[in-house]
Amino acid sequence: MVQPSTSWFGATRLKTRHLLLLVHLYEQRSVLRAAEAANMTQPAASKLLAEMEHLLGVPLFDRHARGVEPTWYGQVLIRRARAALSEIGRAHDEIAALASGRMGQASIGTVVNPGTTLVPQAIAEVKRDFPDILIKVEMDYSRPLVAKLLDGQLDIVIGRIMGPEGAAELDFEPLADEPHSVIVRAGHPLALRGKISHADLAEHGWIMPPEASVLRSRLDAVFLEHGLPLPQNIVETASLPVIIHLLRHSDMLTALPVESVGPYLQTGQMLVLPIELGVRMEYFGIVRRRDHLLSPGADRVLQALRATARRIYPELGHGRGRQG
Repeated sequence: MVQPSTSWFGATRLKTRHLLLLVHLYEQRSVLRAAEAANMTQPAASKLLAEMEHLLGVPLFDRHARGVEPTWYGQVLIRRARAALSEIGRAHDEIAALASGRMGQASIGTVVNPGTTLVPQAIAEVKRDFPDILIKVEMDYSRPLVAKLLDGQLDIVIGRIMGPEGAAELDFEPLADEPHSVIVRAGHPLALRGKISHADLAEHGWIMPPEASVLRSRLDAVFLEHGLPLPQNIVETASLPVIIHLLRHSDMLTALPVESVGPYLQTGQMLVLPIELGVRMEYFGIVRRRDHLLSPGADRVLQALRATARRIYPELGHGRGRQG
């Protein structure tokens, strides 16, 4: 068993109330407001913070006239504290589920494309054999999903590791790449043209992902690389149902993997414009916390995801444990 170093042995004496206050301080940036959120007095909160800093031997927050800001040490402990508190809460839920005869639960985060194909099929497989497992699914972009995975709010993410933050704590199993096409409604004016240019695309309204997303920056880059102004008639959304409704009832364009709107393409309600957009995303895959033991329910979901992925993405020799 690995023993804690002498200088950090005090960390083992931290209690749940210390961790709760730490998270409130981070969220509120004020000792007074954090104390109120934790249902304690300001002197009691100040005392707890002083205890933590004494136990660890480092300053966790810088005090200034406007409140408090976490130091580098504080940021490290806050991230771990949030994960620990989340794990405690999930342990309580799993124990309650097992005590009531259920197999527990699993929380899955997914990006759009596998969220419309891989994830639903895998969940259906699990539910056929284990109907008592509670499965929660959240759809978003990779960066916020991975942040929630690191915080312990999610068990598994189907997405990408977009940056170095936390990458050393993650395992990545690649599944497939994700080329994007320009999708429009049937009967769209551009669908009647034999040849389409990027300048034609820039003249129409676009349904775009939020500015903070990697896909948005790559779409913007496509227009700039062709010497074109960025589209001005824009709707920003990450919601696939909203995107589909807007596509069906307007002349707006969007960039999506064709699998995301497969049923609409098959029935002729939507079309793929005949133009190479030039936008590709990195391989998405199964992202997990390294050395983290999944609950029985989450492990069942993981096995179903792997089995379903082998059917859907047979072209990829699925490596195990590749770090992104």
